Parts: sequence; C-alpha cells; structure tokens
Amino acid sequence: MEKQLLDVLVGLNGVWLSRSGLLHGIRDFEVTRNHIHIETECGARFTVRNSRSSRSARSLRNNKYRKPCKRCRPSDEQIDRFVKKTFKERGQTVSVFSSKKPTPRKPKQAVVKSVSVSTPTPTDASEAAPATPDNKGAKDNNKPEVKYSPSQIERLKTLMAPDDKIPVQGELPEFKDLEKELIQRRRKDLISMYEEDREDRLGKLERTITEFFVERGFLEIKSPIMIPFEYVERMGIDKDDHLYKQIFRVGDNMCLRPMLAPCLYNYLRKLDKVLPDPIRIFEIGPCYRKESDGSRHLEEFTMLNFCQMGSNCTRENLEGIISEFLEHLGIEYKIEADDCMVYGDTIDIMHGDLELSSAVVGPIPLDREWGVDKPWIGAGFGLERLLKVKHDYTNIRRASRSELYYNGINTNL
Repeated sequence: MEKQLLDVLVGLNGVWLSRSGLLHGIRDFEVTRNHIHIETECGARFTVRNSRSSRSARSLRNNKYRKPCKRCRPSDEQIDRFVKKTFKERGQTVSVFSSKKPTPRKPKQAVVKSVSVSTPTPTDASEAAPATPDNKGAKDNNKPEVKYSPSQIERLKTLMAPDDKIPVQGELPEFKDLEKELIQRRRKDLISMYEEDREDRLGKLERTITEFFVERGFLEIKSPIMIPFEYVERMGIDKDDHLYKQIFRVGDNMCLRPMLAPCLYNYLRKLDKVLPDPIRIFEIGPCYRKESDGSRHLEEFTMLNFCQMGSNCTRENLEGIISEFLEHLGIEYKIEADDCMVYGDTIDIMHGDLELSSAVVGPIPLDREWGVDKPWIGAGFGLERLLKVKHDYTNIRRASRSELYYNGINTNL
C-alpha cells in the first residue's frame, strides 16, 4: 500500500490499531488542519497528528494486530478487510453548478457559481460522466466534478455554514483557496458574534426556556448531577436494558445521571406536602449516556424536563404546553404515538424524522416506586436537538458543549 495520509487510512480501514495491538472500531472522526480527532466504538477519544510516516499510519498499513477490542467488537468483515486490504478508495467530489440560468459568454466576464460538498456512492462515482468546459460545447445540465481527498472534504464540511454559497470565478479553485475563503467567513462570523451578541446559543436557549416556564408558574429545580445508582434501578432499568449499558458509573454506588426524572420524582413527592395544587416544576441540566450514534446523539447533553402533578393533568393540557413552548421557539413539529421501556406509552414530538421530545400522561405503574400517587403530565426535550433544528446544523456536535465549535462555527481557524 502506498504511503497515504493517516486520515485516508482511517477512512479506508474504518478501524484503529492501538499500541497494545487491540483493533478498535471507529465511531466517528474529524479532520482539522494537521490533526485527526478520533472516537472509537468503546468510547475512547484522542487526537493524533495527520502524518504519512507516524507509528499509527505504519500500523494501519501493516497487518500486525493482536486481537479485536471486546467493547468495540469490530465485525468479521472489518477485520477481514483490514487484514487483506481488499478495500478501494472511494471517490470524494465537489460538485460545481451554476447558481443562475446560463447567459451568453462575454469577454472578460467571470461566471459566478456556487460550490456544494458531497460524498457520492461508489456506483455514482463510477457512472458519472466526465465533465467538459462550457466553451467546448458541454450541455448546460452537466455538472463538472473535481476530486478532493477525504481529509479535504471533511475540512470543508466542518468549515461550511448551512447557508454557505461559495462564489468562484471560472474554474473550481484550489482547495487551499477555498479553505482560505471559508476560514475568512468563519472569522468574520466569530467577530460579529463577539461585537454584537456575545451569548452562547446553548446558554441563551437555557435562559429563554427558564423565563418561559417561570412566567407560567413552574418552579425551577436544580438537582445533583451525580446520583445513587439505586435511582436507575428504581426507574426499572436492569442489566438486560440497552440504557443500562450506557450509564457512566462512578464507583460502586453512584453514577452520572442519564436522565432528570429520578430527582424530579423525589421533588414531586416532597413538595406535594407543602405546595398548593397543582404542583408545577421543571429542570434544565446536563445528562450523560454512552451513545453510539454521533450524528444525532451526544454523551454529554442538556435536558429540559417539566411536569405538573395534581389537577388538570390531561393530554390536552400537555399538548397545549408543548405547542405553546415550540411556537415560542419558532420550531415546527408533529405528534406521534410511541412506547418507552421506562414510561410505557409515550407521545413523541417529531421534527421530520428527528425526535425532539417524549411526553407522558400519568399515572403509570412506575410511580409507586417513588411514592407518587396523583395524576401528572410531563415531557423531556434535548436542548442540543432544539438548536440543531433551529439553526439547521448538519451535526448535533455543533450545538453541544465543545471546544471544536462555538455557536456552530469551527474554532480551528
């Protein structure tokens, strides 16, 4: 195998070989200027230099692995492909197309085009017709394709904003020129945010939500992030449940909370002795789960849970609160019925195929575990998902607590 950059080898192999000889599956990776940020299927995260001659690159070019990681469990196909090197490099393309209807060519007048980054399937790449310049009689609907390396494609994707249209004159620019143009745009965006707003979008959303619920009579709660592991078991989650394997344990008896519900249950039971009917409470705070889908899930995410217990706890009232809340944020949604291993029948709030919330109308059998014996309604929203929808982010990490992104903008500039 020829000496390729490490990011190419990572993309082609789909696995990572550790110093100890363990073969890991790769969950996600991101390429910046000189480094690769990698996350394995077992949850390990690290940054390595993108080099042709590094130890990591040499180990991926050779086949010296001791055994597969028991937590990652790479498939037999991945292992066989890594050992035999039977893969072929997939083409990465940048499509160029005119942003306006063709106009007669005039002397010394540049044609303005827009660039979109895409990754075609191998079939599409092999069947694509070769593009020819307009002045050689090409049809207007032909889209010339220029190949970039996988690392260049990833770099452009991380730098592009959802509404980016890149003006170029004549031929497609060199990668460095296109990268420079995008970097200049992102720097201007950051400067504009610093001069005009200076608010982190996740923090601003938290404040907006807090104001919304406080004005409607809900009491704000702040509960511990580290909770007894017993709480998880009392939520009906046992070793056979998928969620059980996603929990971050802290010692033998504690864990990072995977949800807000346990402490809210305790608050409802205690406040029922003091506050008038109905009791309305809400909490916004971080939760933690070992997730595997990097495009829609995060291991550290921010949840909103609100609930009302006592009178007027009907589905109609619950849907009314949700409707008013999402209209306040300017987010479109639809309601679907579903079921959950914790709460049973739920009301799912969807934006396209993305789930924004699960809502429940109680009582449910689980209430007895927490000493709650009154009707209640409640819902939980992931704030990063709300930001992803609101700002049309391509990846949920742009909305998360991160050093790589600020308000959706890549900070490696």
